[in-house]
Amino acid sequence: MASKLEASIAILNGAIGDYLARTGNGLATETTFFQAIGGAPLRREPGLLARATPAPSRRIVLLLHGLMCTESVWRMPGGDYGSLLARDLGLRPIYVRYNTGLPIAESGASFARTLELFIEGCAARPEEIVLIGHSMGGLVARSACHVARIEGQRWLPLVRRAIYLGTPHLGTPLERVGRVVARLLRAVPDPYTRLAAEIGDLRSEGIKDLGEGLREARHPVPLLPEIEHFLVAASLSDPWLARLFGDALVPVSSATNGLVAPGSGGVQRGNLKVLEGLHHMAIARDPAVYTLIREWCAERTDG
Repeated sequence: MASKLEASIAILNGAIGDYLARTGNGLATETTFFQAIGGAPLRREPGLLARATPAPSRRIVLLLHGLMCTESVWRMPGGDYGSLLARDLGLRPIYVRYNTGLPIAESGASFARTLELFIEGCAARPEEIVLIGHSMGGLVARSACHVARIEGQRWLPLVRRAIYLGTPHLGTPLERVGRVVARLLRAVPDPYTRLAAEIGDLRSEGIKDLGEGLREARHPVPLLPEIEHFLVAASLSDPWLARLFGDALVPVSSATNGLVAPGSGGVQRGNLKVLEGLHHMAIARDPAVYTLIREWCAERTDG
């Protein structure tokens, strides 16, 4: 099945996608927009991205998947977050596929420039863009906003809300543990253990970037104050495990950008939710999470 092939390519890109891109390998994933999960990709040429889509919508939502995934990660019983937002609130969903093995900064720049091509070709510019990122996708969205501000891209002023689902803003400890293990293996005076360390170091720059999220000096990407930010963290049911591992991959402290409670650090009360009993991948396709997203995406009547 094509979906299995696409999933395999997504895993390959997550593992060594930077190498595939650097060597010009045809298996390297390019940033691509889709109107629907399982649909045909939109052509990237100027104007064609927008012309290939239906009549323009006032509000667009872009959904960015996480590491080693495709847009199929959003599938859930009854649809997906994008199709449900179209049904309930009239938002037009665009699903974004990208090379998760590239450095996050490169993925963000590619997404930003592809979105600029899309806006350039719109017959009528949308009034609002909503960004939804799961895991690494949230970091890519943040990085794209940073690029758009530097380059003066036209889509950034349209973004009023950004929603981050299990996004490791402060990094994930599993990647940092991997670095330590590789360092220890290299220190052992044995060719086989050093070979194991070298193989471990072949993991992509995208994976390595997840170790620190966007707090490293090479990723000076703050949450832009002109955008309203919403954060969802999940945790395992067991309190001890939840405290250490959060949703099994991203600690709660990282998914909440270091904010312990709603209302702290400039995040408004109600814009930060911690849901218990969810693992990392389930955040991308859970009815309770969608309820939050629908509430946050509803148009405001209070000005």
